This record gives sequence, structure tokens and C-alpha cells, in this order.
Amino acid sequence: MEIMARQLTIDFYNCSAKNFSDVEELKTVIRSVINNPPELLSAAISDKHISIVGAFDGGHLAVHVYTELKYAAVDIFTCSEDAEPEMLSKGLRKFFKPDKIKSTFLKRGDFGRQKDMKPKIKTRVAPLRKIKSTGAKVIKKLVASDR
Repeated sequence: MEIMARQLTIDFYNCSAKNFSDVEELKTVIRSVINNPPELLSAAISDKHISIVGAFDGGHLAVHVYTELKYAAVDIFTCSEDAEPEMLSKGLRKFFKPDKIKSTFLKRGDFGRQKDMKPKIKTRVAPLRKIKSTGAKVIKKLVASDR
């Protein structure tokens, strides 16, 4: 199997950034994290959906911000196996300040035989803030299950 590229998809949920819909500030964050800053194109799809797309040396990225939902979807494609799209992810996480993140890594390339062409996927969901009153919720579930 020859890995040609890596792709990282990230979902940022319940973002608390005050400047969530500030396109220029988001572009600045993206450019500051990528060594060779890309030319970024942005579009307001609607007053509730903003898209930013950019190609850089060795890959491309797409950021979709849904302001009403406080949600952002990010796709980062890198053209080498040893690239580190996680660095861009960390910069965006600082900008959006989400409660929860879901990230999925895909290895892209020549998987050899056709039956081996299923991409290797690793998904991680991580809440970033502690859930309040978890103990009370557990006790309620235990009491309800005893009935």
C-alpha cells in the first residue's frame, strides 16, 4: 500500500468565538498557520453560511461556517503522508473555541488490490469542556433502570 496523501476532516460544535463570522480574521488565522500562505477565496453562501477555500503548496483546505448553528466544518487535504494537517486544526480550534470536536483522518492513495481499497479511517470525538452535573444524570439513569 502506498499512501499518497492524508485528509483530515474536522467538525467544530457549539463554537463560542465572538468573531465567529469574521471572514477576514479567519483568513488571517489560516494564513498564520500555513508556512506558505495560500490564496484564499471566500463566499457568503447565505447570511448563515460562509465558505473559505484555499490551495497551498502540498494541499488544499475548505472551511464552512454555519453562524446560526455555531458550527464549522473543515476539510484539509495534504499531498504527502508525512504532512501535519493537525497544526492547522489547532489554530482553527483556538479561533472557534468549540465545546466539542469530531475529527476524522483518512489515508489516501494506492491501496494495492481492489478489495484493500477501503480507506483507513480513524475518528475521534472529544468534548473540550467538562459536562456539568454528570453525576446527577448517572444517578437518574440508575434509578430509572431499577424501576
